[in-house]
Amino acid sequence: MASLWLLAALTLVAAKWIDPPTTAVHMERRVEAWIHHKPYHERYTFVPLSRISPNLQHAVIAAEDGRFYQHHGFDWQAMELAAEEDEKGGRIRGGSTLTQQLVKNLFFGTERSVLRKGAEASLVPVAEFVLGKRRILELYLNVVEWGPGVYGAEVASRAYYGTDARNLDRDQAARLAAILPRPLKRRPARMDHYSEIILERMQQMGW
Repeated sequence: MASLWLLAALTLVAAKWIDPPTTAVHMERRVEAWIHHKPYHERYTFVPLSRISPNLQHAVIAAEDGRFYQHHGFDWQAMELAAEEDEKGGRIRGGSTLTQQLVKNLFFGTERSVLRKGAEASLVPVAEFVLGKRRILELYLNVVEWGPGVYGAEVASRAYYGTDARNLDRDQAARLAAILPRPLKRRPARMDHYSEIILERMQQMGW
């Protein structure tokens, strides 16, 4: 277990300069398609953060991790809020940060377990220390799943809007951010209500 953790930590160090060729989620989807004998076409293109519209950067932060630039990997306030919303049955987003989600995407896939949560929590501070906020955001936007076989902002922008990620307007960005909690079930065109909420959050955050 210790050797696996060390390998993951070293992979995070390398990710400061090297773009990941694949992730645990990518591999998980390939295996699922193979097991269920379903066709699977993976599209994954990594682009620099400078080629991703600030609209999408801001929309994803507003939707998934509003205190991204304030916390150090864990947002305890968001976790408490998510727990309260769970009790009321009205939760819109989880309490995990972009850093936590990135670590999960890179190393653990979508399965949940206490063991995985513990390993994830131990790697999050490493990611924050080694990568820094800009690289974490760049990695997240490039590896995250945006639909069946659709990975990263560039591919998602082309798949849903027929344009490069750098050209996304505010509405398109908000709609893409709105599908991130459930990318295999949601589509941007159907995200009228939640995308409006995200746009309001962006405005409140000065974007």
